[in-house]
Amino acid sequence: MMARQEDAPPPAAAADAAAGGRRGRRGGREGLNPPSWLAGGFLLPALLLLGFLVVYPIVYSVVRSFFDASGDFNGLDNYTGVFKGHDNLVAVRNTAVWVVVAPTIVTIIGLLFAVLTERIRWATAFKLVVFMPMAISFLASGVIFRLVYEQDPDKGVANAAVVAVHDTFAGKTAYPGAGPRAGQDQPVRAEGSGDGVPVVTTKPVEAGGSALLPLLRVKPEYLPDKPVPARTAPAAKPGQITGTVWFDFTKGGGGTPNAVDPTESGLPGVTVQALRGGKVVASTETRADGTFTLAEVPPGSYTLRLPKDNFTAAYGGAEWLGSTLITPAIIGAYLWVWSGFAMVLIAAGLAAIPRDALEAARVDGATEWQVFRRVTIPLLAPVLAVVLVTLVINVLKVFDLVFIIGGGDPNASVLALQMWTKSFGEGDQGTGSAIAVLLFLLVLPAMLFNIRRLRQERK
Repeated sequence: MMARQEDAPPPAAAADAAAGGRRGRRGGREGLNPPSWLAGGFLLPALLLLGFLVVYPIVYSVVRSFFDASGDFNGLDNYTGVFKGHDNLVAVRNTAVWVVVAPTIVTIIGLLFAVLTERIRWATAFKLVVFMPMAISFLASGVIFRLVYEQDPDKGVANAAVVAVHDTFAGKTAYPGAGPRAGQDQPVRAEGSGDGVPVVTTKPVEAGGSALLPLLRVKPEYLPDKPVPARTAPAAKPGQITGTVWFDFTKGGGGTPNAVDPTESGLPGVTVQALRGGKVVASTETRADGTFTLAEVPPGSYTLRLPKDNFTAAYGGAEWLGSTLITPAIIGAYLWVWSGFAMVLIAAGLAAIPRDALEAARVDGATEWQVFRRVTIPLLAPVLAVVLVTLVINVLKVFDLVFIIGGGDPNASVLALQMWTKSFGEGDQGTGSAIAVLLFLLVLPAMLFNIRRLRQERK
């Protein structure tokens, strides 16, 4: 036993031997690592490509922004010129509207979709449908919505829906463009010139009497599918005024002007008013054969009027691509494309929320709205911030939708489109470079915020 203790090395020597062994193993492992110059050699092609495609264009754009279209140095004139002129100011205004409105609405819609899809059985199918527009290029999306926003309700889906709802509640215009026969000795006349003006009787009509109101220029598409022949209205009773509104035209010629012929069509649905002293005393609509009866008419003389609503052009829907609605319309197309992106990211964040916190709030008596507002939203705040900032970066660069749907309309222009127009449409590379630099400076803070947020989440 003593011999073994004497043969054992002292503790200090054993510690040195162990340390030497560790150094040897560590040195062996370090020897297996490639030298830094070799790693740099592998990175060099990527760095060169990155410098050629990213760094060089940025530096060149900054330098070029100080020169005018002919290549002469002009200092900061290109930058100050961005905020001068009607088209430039419209582009700046529209860009501000895009930055404030589009990311906010997309984030809200994505949040609602993400929360609601947790409560339905067919959530996967719903997410697939909502996310599917992301698979379509902006060019194709622009072409789709260019057709959706067509002014003609027979072509544009948006106006077809708007016209259908309008006609359901307001009724269709009866006979656009129709009017009386020209001449002095006619039973009715137009109150004004052109189409869409009221038609009134030329002579007063007494209570208990009848009147004939012939019309011409009725387009065939506005006639009933199965027209009923016009007939003379029956004699009026006391307190009534009767009459007939009809299409005073006989196919093939013939017929007696201002007289009801059996081959002529009655005009149903025409509003007829009795006026006295400029006020409407009674009102009604014509029947299928064109006859009408104004009831409860006090004794006296009246002027019969067919209001202009009977003759104005039919409602054609909203002018989506007009100067007023074109920017909201394009933002609507953007929502269709990017709502799925926001929904997927927010749904992923929602799935990571501890269910214990939600259940604890419900056990404490919180309503679903209180749980959503005071528990879900605060826990989702980092994800919502990332989605919002990402969309802000994307919106500042939006070009395709505006270019395709707007069709070059300056009322729809944004800074990214203005940059392309100045650089390649007008050949002013200096102004285009200045706009590009401004966009880069606007995107930079949002990009740095996103990078910082992602690093914090990794930690």
